[in-house]
Amino acid sequence: MFIPHTESEREEMLRSIGVEKIEDLFAAIPEQHRFPKLGMLHGMTEMEASAQLKEMAEANLSLTNAVSFLGAGAYYHYIPAAIDSLISRGEFYTAYTPYQPEISQGTLQGIFEYQSLIARLTGMDAANASHYDGATACAEAGILAYHQFRGKRKEILVSPGLHPHYQAVMRTYLSDFDGMYMISPTFNSLEDVNPQKLIDAVDENTAMVIVQYPDFFGQIFDFTELAEACHAKGALLCVCVNPIALGLLKAPGAMGADVVVGEGQPLGIPLSYGGPYLGIFAVKKELIRKVSGRIVGQTVDNRGQKSYVLTLTAREQHIRREKATSNICSNQGLNALTAAIYLSLLGKEGLKEVASLCYNKAHYAAEKISGLKGFEVLNPGPFFHEFVVKCPKPIDELQEHLLEHGILGGYDLSGSYPIFENCLLIAVTEMNSKQDIDDLCLVLKGGHHHHEH
Repeated sequence: MFIPHTESEREEMLRSIGVEKIEDLFAAIPEQHRFPKLGMLHGMTEMEASAQLKEMAEANLSLTNAVSFLGAGAYYHYIPAAIDSLISRGEFYTAYTPYQPEISQGTLQGIFEYQSLIARLTGMDAANASHYDGATACAEAGILAYHQFRGKRKEILVSPGLHPHYQAVMRTYLSDFDGMYMISPTFNSLEDVNPQKLIDAVDENTAMVIVQYPDFFGQIFDFTELAEACHAKGALLCVCVNPIALGLLKAPGAMGADVVVGEGQPLGIPLSYGGPYLGIFAVKKELIRKVSGRIVGQTVDNRGQKSYVLTLTAREQHIRREKATSNICSNQGLNALTAAIYLSLLGKEGLKEVASLCYNKAHYAAEKISGLKGFEVLNPGPFFHEFVVKCPKPIDELQEHLLEHGILGGYDLSGSYPIFENCLLIAVTEMNSKQDIDDLCLVLKGGHHHHEH
């Protein structure tokens, strides 16, 4: 591999970061894992090397040979074969930022279709050409709120039901914005995580209230009254969505949301060890000029033919940092295209069907698990495809036991929330068969199922 840096340039970089040698940059990684020996012998043939790497790869548990009930923000859905076939075309795969519309019509149209679909799905007026992921889209919503009130309102009121990682990313982003801070109502049980608590807390200093739909614990609420309360106090309401759930549930636009963000990974994007994903970002038209990132518009060229351009923002928006309201990023163009293809392949009815399968299977699982001795489903009200289960024994013990049977248990909530000790967040999608759910219950009960793989 060619690395252009000279020795003196490397030393200068190390000096300015304040470390002595490159190895010091890896200090956070435990020593025994820093430079693993791959055991690849010199002079191996390609065939031998390939066989050995394949063997190593098989040590990882993949979802093709395990059953997963793990969600918490990244979900295992079926990806239609047409998607890979289309996005692997050279003209999509290597498309770059479409500054020159005359040679980027395909890329621009792809983004335009994506924006139109997202606007329809969320019930909003316009969407941008995507952010990195759900977490950064939330952070950008906070920055939009800062600019909307020119820094006069400092508070972002956060639902405790917003993904803890999204909250952490927002905190990091907003620490740079003059006095902006986040507050969240305290809660001692799931009953406390509801819109009413937020309605009571909105005041004249609130720039934005941000909620998740369905929330991190799977709960579903109608936020219409919360939107009214926000607007009465002059604040914005931002709803962070799971796009699959919108195939079944009322759109946030219909509840009066000002901004809708979310993680687009469920829309045909593989789990891929956590990325790259897709940040959804849509707004009411009053806020369109405050949106960060790119927006593609449809117009006509000098011959009267339909054409597409980057619109409403100067090119500086994307390249000159100090002038930009935007984060400087190549938007997730390939992922946006993936989502557009997924949504158009499934169509309105197909998306509704996937959402219904998730909903119905999750409710079947919740009902069966509640019937097990010592297990309790804690969700007090409606949920989508994720729910919280209080378990009779420590979660790591339980997960270990499930793994021995080829089952990935849910997400251990105690790491983020001390009040949820011995609680699992369980996610069910269309990929989990009735047999998978029955097996999960059998193993949770302490029995053994015949594991075929």
